[in-house]
Amino acid sequence: MLEQWLLHQDQLRRYVAKQLGDADLADDIVQDVYIKASNNLHQLTSADKFKSWIYRIAQNRMIDHYREHQHFLELPEDLVANDDLVSDQHEQLALCLYPLIDSLPKKYAEPLRLAELKGMPQQEVANQLGLSLSGAKSRIQRARVKFREQLVACCDFEFNHNGQIIYQPRITPSVNSCC
Repeated sequence: MLEQWLLHQDQLRRYVAKQLGDADLADDIVQDVYIKASNNLHQLTSADKFKSWIYRIAQNRMIDHYREHQHFLELPEDLVANDDLVSDQHEQLALCLYPLIDSLPKKYAEPLRLAELKGMPQQEVANQLGLSLSGAKSRIQRARVKFREQLVACCDFEFNHNGQIIYQPRITPSVNSCC
């Protein structure tokens, strides 16, 4: 292993230094790679793969380094979420969605309601409705497609700068129950 290591060490060091932008840190990472490679040499399946193997170890070590040294900004103490506003928006949206689900044919509305609103696993939906698992999956998928079509016909959706969903009801004669 030592012979292979010496052959690739300088090139690996340059690669790591370029990735990190810090020569001293690159030396530390390369040393860690050598130690890890030495300790896990038994995992190397072929000597021909040595170079790609140590580069993979180096890549993983750099990822670990970034995870260990993540910097987070502290939020101001006077920052308070307006939970009432978010809750009101969710309630308004729910009031819009329930009638749309109810307007689907019953064979689609019920599986969608159980899977999406009650959070049931698809196997339980199948059991409760007396369907095979593949039948329940198929109905849930079809229900999602039909629901999406109704939703898009009913409302315009977009995200605001805070990542919140903003929706506007669309007045169309073709949609009976809308937001």
